[in-house]
Amino acid sequence: MNEKRLMDIFDSIREGGFSAHTLQLIDNYTNDILYGRTNLDRFNQSEHAGLCSGGAPLIGAYIVCCYARASFEPSRFSPECQEAKPSNWEIDAKQEEVLQQWAEAKQLWFPHSEQLLTAHYGPKIAQQAEAKVYYRAGDTSVIKERTSIYATLGKALEAIILHNSLFPETKMKVIGFTRDLDGLFRIILTQQFIACKRLATKTEIDDMVAAKGFRDNKEGEGINYIGDRLYLEDMHPANVFIDATTNQPICIDCIVKFIKK
Repeated sequence: MNEKRLMDIFDSIREGGFSAHTLQLIDNYTNDILYGRTNLDRFNQSEHAGLCSGGAPLIGAYIVCCYARASFEPSRFSPECQEAKPSNWEIDAKQEEVLQQWAEAKQLWFPHSEQLLTAHYGPKIAQQAEAKVYYRAGDTSVIKERTSIYATLGKALEAIILHNSLFPETKMKVIGFTRDLDGLFRIILTQQFIACKRLATKTEIDDMVAAKGFRDNKEGEGINYIGDRLYLEDMHPANVFIDATTNQPICIDCIVKFIKK
């Protein structure tokens, strides 16, 4: 990241909240990232492409989450958003609070999302621990309300970025944020609809992720993998199946995170 510009954004949020000036600073920085004029040092080239394919709301949200984490120790505003001393639950609570404020200011917050999504995108067709899925027959995309199963909201956003990098054919594009009736913070995103021919086998999944530099870590009952930079988990057949069009294994969801060095 351009540290001075990032510091200017953080100072503006701290001093005036999400004023018109602050929102413009974030938008300008987001656009520079989106159109390749600057990069985030946290990510390599492929991961940066995953960030950009997730859309401007994802980039802006990630910047805001970086501010929330750094706000615990203002002297340690880090261009790489490294872990601070507070516990993960404290960081997560702060990130949710600040991100909601930003999303409301950007009109990206949808307080009654289930009604809205059902009306515009079709009925809810699935609900699991991680996501609610909405789809209207014939549409080319599904809509998901994805809750965080990560230590912090910032890491949940990173997971979308890393998924997009590894699996661009099922990239996720963030369009908004909400809380469900249970108070869980959810990220609203779109993803291409993929017709399932059948579930992938363990061998097919092994071969797919091996081509991307991962190997079975032998600790996750055959569904968890490790690479030089990332962990790839929850790669079971419900998340990886054979695309009816291409006849190739395709991952629609997984757990992906950086390896701590």
